[in-house]
Amino acid sequence: MAQPERPFASDGTAVSVENRNGSSDYVLVCDHASNFIPEAYGDLGLSAEARVAHIAWDPGALGTAQEMARLLDAPLVYPRISRLIIDCNRDHAAHDLIPAISETTRIPGNENLGEEERKQRIALAHAPFHSAIETLVAERARAGKRSVIVSVHTYTPVYKGVARPWEIGIIADKDRRLGDAMIAALKAPGDLTVGDNEPYSPADGVYYTLTRHGEAHGRACAMIEIRNSDVATPEAEKQWGQRLGKILADSLPVLEEGA
Repeated sequence: MAQPERPFASDGTAVSVENRNGSSDYVLVCDHASNFIPEAYGDLGLSAEARVAHIAWDPGALGTAQEMARLLDAPLVYPRISRLIIDCNRDHAAHDLIPAISETTRIPGNENLGEEERKQRIALAHAPFHSAIETLVAERARAGKRSVIVSVHTYTPVYKGVARPWEIGIIADKDRRLGDAMIAALKAPGDLTVGDNEPYSPADGVYYTLTRHGEAHGRACAMIEIRNSDVATPEAEKQWGQRLGKILADSLPVLEEGA
């Protein structure tokens, strides 16, 4: 899979907004798009292998989201920094906002951080990411466009030694219109095992971005989780992006009221 562009190396930008003026009703976000660790943080005490593993980012998610955005003509917002530095899809109070352990891997560079360091990391990428989403959605509202928020993630096929049977999962909270429509469309061909609030659910604290920018404002939203081994090449990212883009386009009629 393609490595994301290295942030901060030249332009100092912590967040990307692609296709800002896209015509789609959808706004796509990719919370864990990058595994980049700025030079100031060294290697966080991790091996090179760990720094490209799923604990550092969601492999395949950005390429898939970019293909979806292209197909839908939707804007796409993502942070250009590893979740090991700051997890942009977590509440400030979450224990894994800056994880000291991920799955079974200790992250020495994240242990025993003081409050000032936490604030600096929030200011580095978390705050700019959410500000970028808020600004984009406000711009769209002024132009008379609604915003249906969809986040794109990938997950590891085996977690803490337990195999996960789903090729894809859809996560939804109180407003299940979009989530239910997507689940039905994914199940219809009969070629997939589809998780409903699996492998995660909002109760796991993974719905922060969608709660903040979606449900808190009455906007329809849903999270997509794809098994990362199924988007391990650019071609696979493209195929999944096209399939999901079509499903999202076909799901809009269920959102006509109150999106």
